[in-house]
Amino acid sequence: MVDLSEIKNALNLDELEKIRVKLLGRNGVITQKFKELKNLAPEEKKKVAKELNELKEKATKLIAEKKVELEEKLLEEKLKLERIDVTLFNPKPTGAIHPITDTMNKIIDFFTKMNFSVETGPLVEDDFHNFEALNLPKYHPARDMQDTFYFKDGTLLRTHTSPVQIRTMMKQKPPIRMISPGAVFRRDYDLTHTPMFHQVEGLVVDSKGKVSFANLKFILESFLIHMFGDVEVRFRPSFFPFTEPSAEVDISCIFCGGKGCRVCSHTGWLEVLGCGVVDSNVFKAVGFKDVSGYAFGLGVERFAMLLNSIGDLRSMYEGDIRLMEQFK
Repeated sequence: MVDLSEIKNALNLDELEKIRVKLLGRNGVITQKFKELKNLAPEEKKKVAKELNELKEKATKLIAEKKVELEEKLLEEKLKLERIDVTLFNPKPTGAIHPITDTMNKIIDFFTKMNFSVETGPLVEDDFHNFEALNLPKYHPARDMQDTFYFKDGTLLRTHTSPVQIRTMMKQKPPIRMISPGAVFRRDYDLTHTPMFHQVEGLVVDSKGKVSFANLKFILESFLIHMFGDVEVRFRPSFFPFTEPSAEVDISCIFCGGKGCRVCSHTGWLEVLGCGVVDSNVFKAVGFKDVSGYAFGLGVERFAMLLNSIGDLRSMYEGDIRLMEQFK
């Protein structure tokens, strides 16, 4: 009869597979014995067939068990190789600044040098600061439960950093020149969206006539050249409830130089931020009169992906050290 002891003695998966083929393959030992049944007498054929089926079943079971054992052993060896001893002392820094943090720092650095203050606010907001004061009426789709994380008491996780602008205007008088960097939350998750991400929004307010769209255009063009180098910048008419007029801002594709490629959908342009002149209803909500201003907002992750050629936003939150090592 066939010796199955070699299954238990297999040292690796390749060796086990060779044994499986040797026993159960098309030309395997057990398979050949089944072919020989036709040469036996009926009574003997029945007896041998039963023994062969039991042998085949036993061999299959032993191979499956051994495979699990070898796979577990292989996994343990792999984990040991990849294990990091965090107690080991290394005099040389091995960490890296996260691409989102690095991008945020570059953005803040530019605006602070342009005399913008950095303002912060709470992550949990109320309806007035997050929506109403920003000219977002009750029926606006941005209030939809699919977009916003609400709490039972009616509060919510802020969906943008614009509430910081409202809070700043309610405690300071013009002139105001500020940015509000920070985390925001929306119900979204795909290649370019995560439930938590980061924004930097800016606001400038001064006496009526002292602030115009031309000022906004100069600031944003300078900022985008600071971030992306020698790129073309264009402004397209758009709509935002809290600014009028409003615009989307594009840069010439940094990957193809504006010629058209897969990243820019063959348009030659990449959308990077939104902006506009602050709507009068926003000023009315905070009690400002005879003022003018402009605002803008951008997604930090969007900038980080473009600057570092990262294809999937989610990968920046998975903590994979192999990705982070690229940014040393």
